Amino acid sequence: MSGMDADVFAQVKDAVRQLVREVVVPREEEIDLDDRIPEELRGAAADMGLFGYALPEEFGGLGVTMSEDVQLAFEFGYTTPAFRSLFGTNNGIAGQVIARFGTEGQKQTYLPRLAEGSLIGSFALTEAEAGSDPAGLRTTARRDGDDWVITGCKRYITNAPLADLFVVFARSNPAERGGRGISSFVVDARAAGVSIGPHDKKMGQSGAWTSEVFFDDVRVGADALIGEEGRGYSKALTVLSRGRLHIAALCVGMAQRVLDESVAYAATAKQGGAPIGRFQLVQAMLAETHAELLAARSMVIDVATRYDSGEDTSVGPSSAKLFCSEMVARATDRAVQVHGGLGYLRSTPVERFYRDARLYRLYEGTSEVQKVIIGGALLRAAGMPKP
Repeated sequence: MSGMDADVFAQVKDAVRQLVREVVVPREEEIDLDDRIPEELRGAAADMGLFGYALPEEFGGLGVTMSEDVQLAFEFGYTTPAFRSLFGTNNGIAGQVIARFGTEGQKQTYLPRLAEGSLIGSFALTEAEAGSDPAGLRTTARRDGDDWVITGCKRYITNAPLADLFVVFARSNPAERGGRGISSFVVDARAAGVSIGPHDKKMGQSGAWTSEVFFDDVRVGADALIGEEGRGYSKALTVLSRGRLHIAALCVGMAQRVLDESVAYAATAKQGGAPIGRFQLVQAMLAETHAELLAARSMVIDVATRYDSGEDTSVGPSSAKLFCSEMVARATDRAVQVHGGLGYLRSTPVERFYRDARLYRLYEGTSEVQKVIIGGALLRAAGMPKP
């Protein structure tokens, strides 16, 4: 993958860093309390091209490589995850399915508007009985003449209350099990039979809205089918792998932020007349976070390089997501500890990041699922037969 001119990308990255640190960071507490992203921040993100930075250039995106993607994610991760979440599904799991597998007509219809931010796309895969394993997928798509009729319920769907379109995964062949017989469709959020539940009240990541989505005999045309019938789940796995590496990079960004907050606090806050940073056990917590952060950043950069070359587009992203999500959990926990009682107060940034970080070990594949993916792939490569 060629990516952007190095000088142009450096300018984009600098502009993103400036936006995040000078415009978004001062409004983090407001976003947390109001549970919404201010409209002017959405406008600023759209003006900078952030709704389409990972979408193809020919459709109005910036067409970044995975190596460039993670560099931007390091910057996005430095502030509240809700900001990145606003445009994350356009660039990630919703937009990528259309960009990679859609027809030319679907790309022309949706990608330019996704890239400019006039449309919000949402990825509707997860259900109450089908999270990381598709075997329990209950949403169905049945043929009716030339149309498809979709019925079912999706859960924890990011940006659903804001969405203009859904990329929906449904079982189109009830005779097949597991990941087989699942197809993907583009569904207009205003279509008859689509309804959105109230947005969820979550532990953290306020401002990033998720909710249930109901499809009650939703009729779509044959042109709504994305790619080959019955191959939808393999498409989901392809884009989830990219998403996992992106999440790993966001975790690196968050760890950098809480380390910066902790170092600044330890250098100035006093106990017994001296800065707490003079205590070696405080220094030890800072050192542990710094070492793990360096390892995580290097890991993400290396895995992204091998993703771009095609050498490893599955196991590496899973390992990076596993390591970095667990790493940021430890980093935010230490940050609260360094801040002492102040770290337990809602007005302190590290308290918010402590809550925000917890989701990273759950979504886009739990840590346990990443271990199964990694272990299974290693053993298959060694020739172990499937059960």
